[in-house]
Amino acid sequence: MQEILLVALGAALMALLFWFRHRYASFAAQAPGDYCAGGPEFDPRRHLNGAMTCDGVTYGPTGRVVSRFTADFDIAWTGDTGIMREHFRYDDGSSRDREWHLTLMPDGRIEARADDVPGLGRGMVSGPTLGLRYRLRLPESSGGHVLDAVDWMYLTPDGTIMNRSQFRKFGITVAELVATMRPVGRAEARGADPILETAAE
Repeated sequence: MQEILLVALGAALMALLFWFRHRYASFAAQAPGDYCAGGPEFDPRRHLNGAMTCDGVTYGPTGRVVSRFTADFDIAWTGDTGIMREHFRYDDGSSRDREWHLTLMPDGRIEARADDVPGLGRGMVSGPTLGLRYRLRLPESSGGHVLDAVDWMYLTPDGTIMNRSQFRKFGITVAELVATMRPVGRAEARGADPILETAAE
């Protein structure tokens, strides 16, 4: 009997530690208040605007890269409402398109809609970050599952945006995305190959 109680106590302790880590010490536990004092200030109408290019990788549940991609973004704002058109090209030769409809509120809240996003995505701009939570429906070719997404964008001092997203099913992380987003033509305007120039520096 004593052994059973010890096993139950150990299991309860592990569950408590897992909950504590998920709630307070994980990527998903980030909150806008964590970044409100930082800079530069992320303004979606300025930093998510015009033609942008994106490069990234997707990790599977084992932590290994399962796909690599490049994307072209075309973003236009009218006042506080924006449309962001995305065209993704994957390393397996496939492609995917998405069109986001964005609404920015005066207090920094942001709402996002897309055809493969059931309901409404909600987020907040805070300091140099934009955090967004939404549900994403996968294509039928990928099972058609609906995942819970936590999406954060971090503005770097030179205007590049670092994007990290995690996707969960029943609370378990099944995929993660890491990408960079930057205006088209900015690297070319510097007059050198950005990789070689960085190496030289």
